[in-house]
Amino acid sequence: MSLLEWVRVAEDAREQQDDERVATGLESLRTAVGELVPLDRVALIAVDSPERARNEIRAACRRLSTRDPWKALAPAVFRDLVEGLISTVFGLGPLEDLIADETVTEIMVNGTDSVYVERDGRLSRASVGFESDEQVRALIDRILGPLGRRVDESSPMASARLPQGHRVNAVLPPLSLNGPLLTIRAFTRRVMTLAELKEKGSFDETVEQFLIWAVGSRRSIAVSGGTGSGKTTLLNALSCHISHEERIITIEDAAELKFDEHPHVVRLEARAPNAEGTGEVTIRELVVNALRMRPDRIIVGECRSDEAIDMLQAMNTGHDGSLTTLHANAPREAVERLVTMVRFAVELPPDAIEAQIGNALDLIVQTARRPGGARCISEIAEVSFDHGRRRCVVRTLYRWEVGQEAGFWLDYPQWIDRLAPMGLADRREVKAWMRSLDLRQSA
Repeated sequence: MSLLEWVRVAEDAREQQDDERVATGLESLRTAVGELVPLDRVALIAVDSPERARNEIRAACRRLSTRDPWKALAPAVFRDLVEGLISTVFGLGPLEDLIADETVTEIMVNGTDSVYVERDGRLSRASVGFESDEQVRALIDRILGPLGRRVDESSPMASARLPQGHRVNAVLPPLSLNGPLLTIRAFTRRVMTLAELKEKGSFDETVEQFLIWAVGSRRSIAVSGGTGSGKTTLLNALSCHISHEERIITIEDAAELKFDEHPHVVRLEARAPNAEGTGEVTIRELVVNALRMRPDRIIVGECRSDEAIDMLQAMNTGHDGSLTTLHANAPREAVERLVTMVRFAVELPPDAIEAQIGNALDLIVQTARRPGGARCISEIAEVSFDHGRRRCVVRTLYRWEVGQEAGFWLDYPQWIDRLAPMGLADRREVKAWMRSLDLRQSA
C-alpha cells in the first residue's frame, strides 16, 4: 500500500468514527442539554420566538463543549451534533434535508429504517432513517402539537397542514403494524404553468392552447384522476389563466393552491374538529358561504362529498368558469362519482342529478401517470345533458393511450366557434388550430 493510499484509508476510518460519534452522541447531548435547559421550557419559548429558543440550545451546548466527553470531540463533529440536536428538537429531524429538496414531492416514513421519497412521479428509498419508533412518534407530536392536533391510541390517525403548506398524515399502532407512520406531501414553492407542464411532456401545444381558451371562455372544468396524478398541479396551472379582473374564491380541505400574480384571490380552508370534537367547518359550509361573497369564480380544491351539490348549483347560477378536482379513473366515472356525492346531500333521482351535472359542467380533464411515473393528461371530455335519454353525455375530444408517446384528437369542442366573437382568438388562429389536430375516427 502506498503512503497516499494509507492516508486515504486512515481518513476514511476517521470519518467513519466521527459519523458513529455523531450518531451515538446525539441522544446523550440531548439528555445533557435537557439538564441545563428544560426542553419543555424551550418548546414554550419556541412558540413566540423560535430563534431565541435555538439560541438557548446553542448556549447550553457551548457550556457542555468544555466538559467530558464533549471536549474530546473535533470541533466539526461537535458542531454537527449541535445542529443535529436543533434539527431534532425544532425541525423535522432526519427529514429536514428531504423537505428542503425541491425535487421531492412526497416523503413516506414506513418505519424507523424505511423512508421513501417521490421525485418526478418515481419512488426511491432515501438514505436517512430514525433511531427508534419513539423518535418517529416524537416527530409526529412535534409536527401536530403546534397545529392543535393530537394523535394517540384513542385517536390514532390525523391529518394536518404545516405553516409552510406541506400536508401531513400520521397513523399510529394498533392501526399501523409497522410502528408510527408519517406521510408528508411537500408544498410546491412555485406554481407550475401550462407551458412548463407542456415542456415536461404532460401534453402538447394543441392541448395547452385548448386549455387556455377553455379557461378564458369560462368553461366550468373538473380535473379528474387518481391519487398523485397531478390534479392539483394542473388545477393551479389552469387558474393562472383567469382574468385579473375577476374575483376568485378558493376553498380547500388543506390549502395547496398558490396565486403568485392574481390580485384578487380570497382563500378559505376547512377546519377539522378539535380534540373535543367541536369547531368543525366543512367544505360544504364554505361553498355555501362563498356564494355570499360575490365570487366571479369558485375553485374547490377537491370535491369528495356532499359539497358537490352546492358546487354544481354555483356553476349553474352565474359562476361559470369555476374549477374543481375529484377522484375518478375516467370522465364517465367522474360523472357517476358526482351523482353519488350529490345523493349524500339530497334525495333526488339520478336523472335529475345528471341534469344538474350536464348543465353545470362543461369539461372533464382526466390526469394519469405514464408507465415510468410521469404525469400526463390522458383524456379531455365534453359534458352535456341529453334531454331525450335523461342522462349526461360524455363526449371524448382528446385521448392518450398507454404505449403511445403522444395523444390524439377525436373531435372539436362545441364552443370553438364562439372564441372569435368573445375576443379570445381571431378566426384565422382558431382555424389554424383546428387544422393542426388531424382528427382520428373514434374507435
